[in-house]
Amino acid sequence: MENEVCSIRGLTEFGRKITKGAPMKKTISLLKLAAALAAGVSLVSCSSPNVDNDVIKIGVFQPLTGANAAGGADEYDGAKLANKLVPKVLGKTVQLVAVDNKSDKVEAANAATVLVQKEKVKAVIGSWGSSLSMAGGPIFAEAKIPAVAVSATNPNVTKGNDYYFRVCFLDPFQGIVGASYAFNTLKAKKVAIIREVSNDYSVGLAKFFVDEFVKLSGNKDSIVAVSDYNTGDQDFSAQLTNIKKFEPDVIFAPGNYTESALIIKQARALGMKAQFIGGDTWDFGAFLDIGGEAVEGAAFSTFFANDVPINKTSEVFLKAFREEFKKEPSAVAALGYDAYLVIIDAITRAGSAEPQKIRDALAQTKGFEGAAGVITINAERNADKDAVFKTVKDGKFVFLTTVKP
Repeated sequence: MENEVCSIRGLTEFGRKITKGAPMKKTISLLKLAAALAAGVSLVSCSSPNVDNDVIKIGVFQPLTGANAAGGADEYDGAKLANKLVPKVLGKTVQLVAVDNKSDKVEAANAATVLVQKEKVKAVIGSWGSSLSMAGGPIFAEAKIPAVAVSATNPNVTKGNDYYFRVCFLDPFQGIVGASYAFNTLKAKKVAIIREVSNDYSVGLAKFFVDEFVKLSGNKDSIVAVSDYNTGDQDFSAQLTNIKKFEPDVIFAPGNYTESALIIKQARALGMKAQFIGGDTWDFGAFLDIGGEAVEGAAFSTFFANDVPINKTSEVFLKAFREEFKKEPSAVAALGYDAYLVIIDAITRAGSAEPQKIRDALAQTKGFEGAAGVITINAERNADKDAVFKTVKDGKFVFLTTVKP
């Protein structure tokens, strides 16, 4: 209870932690934020726990059950950690209100409706999964409630929706990164694609990869096969048997972590030696658990590398996450952390928790130092961000390289 009431003390300590060992001239955005928040709560009395009864609700729009539950849970963990470190803004307590969209597009629309109509949230974090974000997007726009996607990379999440933002890079960039890695680093001549056709993220990313690889190779026949499956499928023998006869150098398989790990596992059981490449949805411990030894050497683009902290904020996040959850964070946990803090920063700069003012302040976000890198929101409400490439080595995710836009 004391931590909730004596917020100045907690924020001051937080400021000391994030600046410890940093040069005096180096400005860290979280320190600015902590100072601003401390000023905003300067009249709160530590001896009067009932003085500050006002609450600002921020919705958490995530799949907490269903096929995408691990992704939703990780993003939520990041937001919860940020909320614990920065629990107040403008002298008011920030309350996270989570509604499960159940990894389903219809349920996502229902969850979005609950957040804006029943819970009366001022802003929203989420959802994991571009399809789910797009299902909730029109509801947030109609209610004029700003939403910040954490790892939804499909361009259509923010396209034409003035109230949807994101703190991650987009699939066109991720597709270029993957194709470039396949062509320039792996020297691939023949590539096969296996898409999760019921997933907008997978279909979009596959298209951007194909377009770039054909451009790089100068040969439209360099894509030797394209096979599809649906979310929740377990048996991929038909697709893999078809792909095997083309003997591709690389298989690009941008799908959810569960199905992707099973695909690789079944491919190896069929004796297929091709290099597998994927996207950020592979960046979960579940991918390693399901795939086991079969996913050794698999490579993918993602947002964040635990073994190579980007900046001081990354170091703060990694230390706090490990202490809080007793495990390693996924990349989307870092982005969930950033999404919360970007909203808090917008509220602070706006001097208001009125949704329209938060939305306008979000649109003006420039150079905000997050755990997963510096965030600048562009005119399309997307974040200009670097991409990280990782591989699986000895059962762990290992940093390969960073690629700039």
